[in-house]
This record gives sequence, structure tokens and C-alpha cells, in this order.
Amino acid sequence: MTRLKKILLDESEMPRQWYNLTPDLLSPLNPPLGPGGKPITPEMLAPVFPMNLIEQEVSQQRWIDIPEEIRNILVQWRPSPLIRAYELEEALGTPAKIYYKNESVSPAGSHKPNTAIAQAWYNKQFGIKRLTTETGAGQWGAALSYAGALIGLEVKVFMVRVSFDQKPFRKLMMQTWGGTCIASPSTETQAGRNILEKYPDTPGSLGIAISEAIEAAVTDPTGQTRYSLGSVLNHVMLHQTIIGLEAKKQLAKVGIKKPDVVIGCCGGGSNFAGLAFPFIYDKVNGADIQIIGAEPFSCPTLTKAPFIYDHGDVAEMTPLLPMYSLGHNFIPAPIHAGGLRYHGMAPLVSAALKDGLMEAQAIHQSECFEAGLLFSKTEGIIPAPETTHAIASAIREARKAKEEGKEKVILFNFSGHGLMDLVGYDKYMTGQLSDYEYPESEIASNLEKLKGYPLPR
Repeated sequence: MTRLKKILLDESEMPRQWYNLTPDLLSPLNPPLGPGGKPITPEMLAPVFPMNLIEQEVSQQRWIDIPEEIRNILVQWRPSPLIRAYELEEALGTPAKIYYKNESVSPAGSHKPNTAIAQAWYNKQFGIKRLTTETGAGQWGAALSYAGALIGLEVKVFMVRVSFDQKPFRKLMMQTWGGTCIASPSTETQAGRNILEKYPDTPGSLGIAISEAIEAAVTDPTGQTRYSLGSVLNHVMLHQTIIGLEAKKQLAKVGIKKPDVVIGCCGGGSNFAGLAFPFIYDKVNGADIQIIGAEPFSCPTLTKAPFIYDHGDVAEMTPLLPMYSLGHNFIPAPIHAGGLRYHGMAPLVSAALKDGLMEAQAIHQSECFEAGLLFSKTEGIIPAPETTHAIASAIREARKAKEEGKEKVILFNFSGHGLMDLVGYDKYMTGQLSDYEYPESEIASNLEKLKGYPLPR
């Protein structure tokens, strides 16, 4: 009997609404704060984001309609397949059933276009002509450049310098779609010049690149440029929930009412939220589901950082956000999971952890690359270094199921392929990569600069 490998949805079954976790949190979400520690107003965000996205950012609605025009673009690759990892299960000898949502089938190779298309469309509707953004590993910059090409917007991307050097083909992807890619910190902005003067050899960080992108947007004298963020903010989490909503429908097709374990890798929080939030909704309503965010030991936001108010960028141009943060001056080690090197965690993901709706695991990059190689040899797809964190966590849970003799259902998000990240695999296979644990003394030093900041509830 042929076993069912791919669980597919018809195009007509693609969700028509996004899910907003905000109204279902166990405690109210702390508001972002402006200068003086007072909650910011939507009008204060207007120079940075279009008002139609600001409305989603502050929305208390549980379900928000996906415009038909956006669905007509997403259907180029959505619904994405849900895959049963039979070969990985056999290699592990586990009784667990392992499923992964394959977001690598998008044109940009990751989950990022789910929000890039939406953000570009809403900006275009608002009359915006140019977008600026930051990118770590390049996945987000490529996705927004792709969205800009389809929807008709200019895109400028500030790419973290170490990834700019490590991943030249991501820059070429952006350029192919008409985007402009600049190594950050750069001499194009005052924020970049300030950093280079102080730290000329810095590898850069997402916090620095965000400062540059926001400055480039708000200083446009025409007022026709806005900033676009690929993670962290509420509206980004919202757009990604199409992943988990599809996965629920797909599991139901094979008679699974709920998974036992749901896993996503965590950097800023977007791919994790995209898969996990619809299942957190079930958990809030009584379902017994273990939900795990997997992050690098070298950037232990969820596992070592405190829950505080902090800026999202180095130049302190963003509002204060309530999140688990290593401090906005955090400069990460140059590990190959560039998309997981952000100092803070999305406020909604942070709130879910604080409320006990999820748990976190920190994993060293050697274990992650080992998991990526096993996945490549069994399932055939080479995962992005970021994605290997979710795979490593899934393997841990599958082995635990074997020890316990339990037939668990494990679901994880395959957030992107690693075809542009083979240098990292080469360094791992030739013994050039070492594990790095971010020192707690450095965290304490970063947080020392935040004394006097307001504290969230």
C-alpha cells in the first residue's frame, strides 16, 4: 500500500482570514512606549508605517480578512505542502509521527513572502512608492525584493555585514528582483556612520540595520518611503499565521485532531508564530499541546534574557517594546544562522512565553548542523541553518518519544531551504565551526545601559 507522503490542500482551501493572538493572551499585551514612557499612539507610527498596517498592529480582532488581491498572489505557492517525514522517523527508530510544513517552496525559498506580499500590497494601497528594510541572512531582504517586483515598489535593503559577506548569492537574488542591497553598517545613514566611527570592524547586527532602514525611510523628504519589518511586530506575526491555519486543515485530512508537539525556530519570532499561534489558540481553549521555540545558544533571547522594555534597534529610533531582550546594544557572534541573531523577541511571542503557553530550548550550532545533515540525507531537502534549530528540537522530541515508547505527533515548521547557505555546511563538515555560548556577563553589561527604563507588567 502506498503511504501518503504529502498532504495537500486545494487552492480554494487556502485560509481567508489571518489569526490574531492578541485577544487570546492570558494577560493583556503591554503597549509599546514612546519618549517619556507613555504609550505611543497610532499617529506616532505614521512616518514609519502606513496607517492600514498600523491598524493591524494595534487590532484586538481575533480574525482579520485576507484581501482577495493578496490571496491571488499567495496562491503562486500556497497552500504549502505538509510532509510526513517517514524517512527521518525510520532513521531515528522512533514511534513518533513527524510532520513538517514546507515553507521552502515559496519563490524566495522561505516563509518570509507570506508577510512581504501583504506589507507591500498595503503600502501600495496607501500610496507609498519605496520601502526600506533590514535583513540578517538575506531571506527577508530577498522576500521583500520579490514582493516589490510583483507589486511595483522600490526596495532598499540594509544587510547585516557578516551575512552580506557570507551569503553573496542572497544579495544577487535581491538584485535580480530589482532590490538594492547595502552592507550594514553603511556610510549612507548617520546611524551607520556613527557605528563605523566607533567600531570600524563590526560584523553588524540586525539592531544596527534596523536603525539604518528606519532612518532612510523617515528622512525621505517626499514622504513616499516607509519602513518594512520582516519579524517582531504584531502585524508580521498575523500575516504568518496562514502557515498554522493551513497545517490544522492538513492534519485533519489524515485524521489528526491535534499534534502533541509543535516546534519552530526563533529569531525575531515570525516563522514560529506563523505555525504555533493557531495551535496556541487551541491550547488556550484546553488542548494539551507542547509548543517549543528553538533558538541558538549564541543568541539566547528566550532562555537567558529578562522580560523588559527595550528598543528594537541600536540607535533607539523604535519605540520601547515589551519583550525578552539581551539589550539593544547586543552584537551577536557570527554564527551561520544569521536570521536568528536578533537581540529581542516579538512582543506576542514574549507574552506567550511569559504566560506559560510555550517553552524555549537553546541549541548549539553543531547539533543543529548535524540535524540538518541527517534531514538532508533522509528527506532530501537541505535546510537553512535557522531551520536546523527546529529540526534538532524535533529530533530531540522524537528520541524522547522512543525512550518513553509513545506514538506522539510532532509538527515543525520547515522555514526555508539552505541552498544559499552551503558555506556554513562546508565549514561544519570540515571542522571549522565551533559552538559559542553567549556569556551571562555580556548580557548583564548590555542590560546595565537599560537601568531606569520602565518595566512591563
